[in-house]
Amino acid sequence: MIKVVICDDQAIIRDGLEMLLKLEHDIEVVGLAQDGAEAVELAATHIPDLILMDLKMPGLNGVEATRRIRTQHPDMKLLVLTTYDDDEWLFDAIRAGASGYLLKDTPREKVIEAVRGTVNGQAFVDPAVAGKLLQQAASQQVKPATQITQNLTSREEDVLRLMARGLSNSEIAAQLYLSEGTVRNHVSAIFSKLDVSDRTQAVIIAIRHGLDQ
Repeated sequence: MIKVVICDDQAIIRDGLEMLLKLEHDIEVVGLAQDGAEAVELAATHIPDLILMDLKMPGLNGVEATRRIRTQHPDMKLLVLTTYDDDEWLFDAIRAGASGYLLKDTPREKVIEAVRGTVNGQAFVDPAVAGKLLQQAASQQVKPATQITQNLTSREEDVLRLMARGLSNSEIAAQLYLSEGTVRNHVSAIFSKLDVSDRTQAVIIAIRHGLDQ
């Protein structure tokens, strides 16, 4: 079962998401939080696989809550689900450690897909904000050969390049004629060498270094 905590300051949103997720046989909602501080507490209490996190909330907002949770629980996934597509919220959330960023008008089936996929290491970014994220990364692009990327083996660079093109682990495995387990090992090594905690952050670095070509 995928254990999920929902954090949103609007009760109607929390309850609606809970009802939506409870329809799925492999997802269990283990906690509901009305602000970031409560989400931090529930993360420690229930150790969920994923937290659906709103951003703009009274008290501790979703960005700061995400930062605290990722510091305390590095392997925990946080999927932003918000009405805000402003650049500041988007970049702050990703920098804080969010694994994906969806808007609240995302279709039901896409939310479910994102919950499952994020837990499995995929990165989901709403098309409405993906362009901003890629533009920001491209605007900061540096030379491919830097101290960061030089630490990667040629095979790890191949894997990162395909990650930046949006391929899943199974698709990368098929293209590089590797087992999916081997790809997962390469991805873990890439995260460690790039000092990132999830796929989204690794892809941003790949784009900045021209590895998405």
